[in-house]
Amino acid sequence: MTQRTGTAATFRRVAALATAVLAATTLSAGCGTGDGASGGAGSTTGASAPADPKATLLAAVPDEKDPAFRFSTLDGADKFTGVVDPAAHAMELGMSQKNDDPEFTMNMTFRVIEKDLWMRVKLTGMPGLHDMLKLPKRWMALDRTKLSDGSEAPVYQGADPANTAAIIRTSETVEDKGNGTYTGFADLTDNADVQSAFDAVDVAALGDAAKKVPFTAVVGPDGNLTSLTLEVPAAGKQKAMKLVTRYYDFGKAPKLTAPAGDEVQKAPASAYEMLNG
Repeated sequence: MTQRTGTAATFRRVAALATAVLAATTLSAGCGTGDGASGGAGSTTGASAPADPKATLLAAVPDEKDPAFRFSTLDGADKFTGVVDPAAHAMELGMSQKNDDPEFTMNMTFRVIEKDLWMRVKLTGMPGLHDMLKLPKRWMALDRTKLSDGSEAPVYQGADPANTAAIIRTSETVEDKGNGTYTGFADLTDNADVQSAFDAVDVAALGDAAKKVPFTAVVGPDGNLTSLTLEVPAAGKQKAMKLVTRYYDFGKAPKLTAPAGDEVQKAPASAYEMLNG
């Protein structure tokens, strides 16, 4: 599950492209393989929780009044992790991807504060890969105008990076199961925001089943949404899958600031070549 264009969906495409470029480059170079808690229903002061379960669940979704928190999404085989800092209009989004031939692991992280964008790449499993590809290990400040499609670069789009509120709203009713657990049925065809949140799912192949995908949501004792899990059925060549979003560490996650000093540099041409393909 992702937000609209510019967050995890874009990140997946960039990461896949970057890994393909790195693999092709290393092979052509003949390197071979290497060896080696505010917000939410519980945060309101002096106000009782809404009686309607759907309203209660929506009130638990992170908003701009929340402190920094961590999140993770499991979208089929892809897992993303990150931090959201609503006060700074900032987000950090990371993914780890392993390549088998040649063998190396790429950890890519984007940090966004307002309109500013940085990227950090960590390559392991093949000695000297950073130097060979002319990619620094520090944060790289990116110029959006140098990206082939700057509109698809990650941007901050609010405190709900997995678009959970839009998904919950598509459910006609939500049932309170007790102990902070809620269930319902999401309509993945309801609107453009919801459809774009499931780029790993073939919504068309699901047919009518896409209009009633069961979900389970859990709200923690602090009133914050802690998880949303959708059970997507099998359809055509697509296997059944779970789409899981977790929000946690409200008020405990680090606040996001711009990289400074010797931890950052301007992105070299090699970084743009990788991103632009």
